[in-house]
Amino acid sequence: MQPEVACTEHFDDAQYKLRRSEVADVLRKVGSKIESYGLNTWQLRTLSAIKKCRTAELGGHIDGCDQCGNLTISYNSCRNRHCPKCQGNKREDWIEARSTELLPVPYFHVVFTLPEAINSLAIHQPKIVYDTLFEATWETLQTFGKAKEMQMGMIAVLHTWGQQLSLHPHLHCIVPGGGIDKNGQWKNSRTDGKFLFPVKALSKVFRAKYCQKLKAKNPIGYEQIRQELWRKPWVVFAKKPFGSPNSVVEYLGRYTHKIAISNHRIKSIDNENLTFDYKDYRVAGVKKQMTLSHQEFIRRFALHILPKRFVKIRHYGFLSSTWKREKLKLLQEKLQVKVLEKVEKKPFLPKCPCCKTGNLHRIAVFDQRGPPAWYLGGGQNTIPCKS
Repeated sequence: MQPEVACTEHFDDAQYKLRRSEVADVLRKVGSKIESYGLNTWQLRTLSAIKKCRTAELGGHIDGCDQCGNLTISYNSCRNRHCPKCQGNKREDWIEARSTELLPVPYFHVVFTLPEAINSLAIHQPKIVYDTLFEATWETLQTFGKAKEMQMGMIAVLHTWGQQLSLHPHLHCIVPGGGIDKNGQWKNSRTDGKFLFPVKALSKVFRAKYCQKLKAKNPIGYEQIRQELWRKPWVVFAKKPFGSPNSVVEYLGRYTHKIAISNHRIKSIDNENLTFDYKDYRVAGVKKQMTLSHQEFIRRFALHILPKRFVKIRHYGFLSSTWKREKLKLLQEKLQVKVLEKVEKKPFLPKCPCCKTGNLHRIAVFDQRGPPAWYLGGGQNTIPCKS
């Protein structure tokens, strides 16, 4: 995978001390000791990419301002989906694409959560556990939709973490409050549009379908945790419908490209420990702090590195790519939706950090060996920054 160009200024030592702490800082402090932490090769490879992100190890480029002539050096991004610094643009692009697919119907946010008993299996066989979560969730919604003779739709986003970085697999689902009947017409799940399906009934069907699928895929693993899986009711949570279809897009932005922990939650890092903020939802979401050793923090963070090529955002039913290609426009016309045309993006030109008015244009590219000799040697014709 080729590194993505990042509009990031080069930090000197003084600036580095003033900037916010990052996940990458922990990885740099640990260094080669990480190889003794019991992580698999894919996890080590992912963490290595995060450590190198926007550093000289990935190469970079030199930009010149078209107003003041100031030169700025920037390093490339790793583009890894688990990296705290590489999600912003991806999130915006994804939301922009979804905004052209909205319908003037009620939308619900439904969360399907796996019990803690599944965690040991999720650590060793994450693909089976998470694929089954998607399958059982969609089949559960389909079951309720078929009872009302309509084709449902769903966008599901996998999250695997809790606030303390513990393993907590769950799906955030955006579900339109109805579906398509046999005549191709829209039909609400309830006439008032304020209710989707009973959550207790969803929970029972969800558990039965998940356990049935897990037993078929991994009978030995299922049998080891069978009693725990059936001991307590499973949790399905449905929020009130969104105020408008546009608010759905804004809401999706909070969940689609989230990672286990963002850099702004990290408060301090020393030679032994890391301290970060978290919300304790057992006491109304009160903000607290937790301190972990470097090794324990990395162990918890690595729990949420998904298997290679695993798809964490999936579209189903009339929101699937196949259905949208063929029938979405027809449905939007029936519901009198004004379809938004996709606007061609203009090339992004970052603002000059010196004069704040000019745009930066790339004038040189370099690899991990560093900037060219003419830049390091001071031979560039640069107008000193006035700020």
